Amino acid sequence: MSLLQSQWTRTGVLTLLLLPLAGLFRIVASLRRQAYLRGVFKRVAVGVPVIVVGNITAGGSGKTPLVIWLVSWLRAQGYRPGIVSRGYGGSATGCVDVSADRAPGEVGDEPWLIRARTGAPVVIGRDRVAAARTLLAHYPGVDVVVADDGLQHYRLHRDIELAVVDAATGLGNGWPLPAGPLREPRRRLQSVDAVIQVERTAGTQPLIEPRAWRVHYAIDRACRLRAPETSCRLRDLPAQVWLAASGIGRPQGFFDMLTAQGLNFTARAFPDHHGFRPDDLPADGAVLMTEKDAVKCTAFAGADWWSVPLDVSPESGFIDWLTARLRHAQGVVGEQHG
Repeated sequence: MSLLQSQWTRTGVLTLLLLPLAGLFRIVASLRRQAYLRGVFKRVAVGVPVIVVGNITAGGSGKTPLVIWLVSWLRAQGYRPGIVSRGYGGSATGCVDVSADRAPGEVGDEPWLIRARTGAPVVIGRDRVAAARTLLAHYPGVDVVVADDGLQHYRLHRDIELAVVDAATGLGNGWPLPAGPLREPRRRLQSVDAVIQVERTAGTQPLIEPRAWRVHYAIDRACRLRAPETSCRLRDLPAQVWLAASGIGRPQGFFDMLTAQGLNFTARAFPDHHGFRPDDLPADGAVLMTEKDAVKCTAFAGADWWSVPLDVSPESGFIDWLTARLRHAQGVVGEQHG
């Protein structure tokens, strides 16, 4: 975690020094949102329902695993979803199709992982409207668009907004960027369709908002990087001291889940979206890492390197709500284009 991110968990001297910049950021963000709400800036509909999965905080809150679950669930319900994402951390410019021959370093680790895990089409681009139009042009069968991390991209009209909040960290110290982690004020959560509260460890956390749904993230198995078809239960791994490597927004969440599984490990945290190199980790070591990190290490993985996938379990009420809400969104879009 960077020095600035560590300050976001409390209000200290650095927080107070950054308050003038935080005030300016909040004013600009508020004016921009109001400009879209009042029609000064135009929102663009793309002809199919759009589900936005985002957050109001900077840093990791668990969006990508939820997007993977959501896309897989949509396909199981008979929908043909496609995904648009910024492609943060990738080198590609413009709107790019995340195909199998693209490298994670080119299109971003999260879009690459989403495509690999779901098999659904993914297009990246800073301009989400252009990305959505490219997606629909290349894949005309897509009937619902999932926008990964697009809550503040107001130009793209959305039918359902899901705001993800990590139950362990909440909203940090509650200050706007850069004094705190907030991209938008807490009251923004009152205007989204649902708040998704991510819980990674046992025990029921108080719901952050009245309209929040709990989604539990858990780990149970590991897959060998050199042979992804080879997997085993975490509790069946050899009893040795593992190196747990994590380059996600909140590495401690991964480490806490490994601890809950009773594993003996040494933790090593890297910056979010870290571009792993062969010399970052011991080739002959026993290594555990997240799926997001693993996609960047397959080309040089050691024989005993394992990725740990997340199991996502939303409460049943959320699934019922989402089913009804999506049907409503389909009807609205159909009337607009009828």
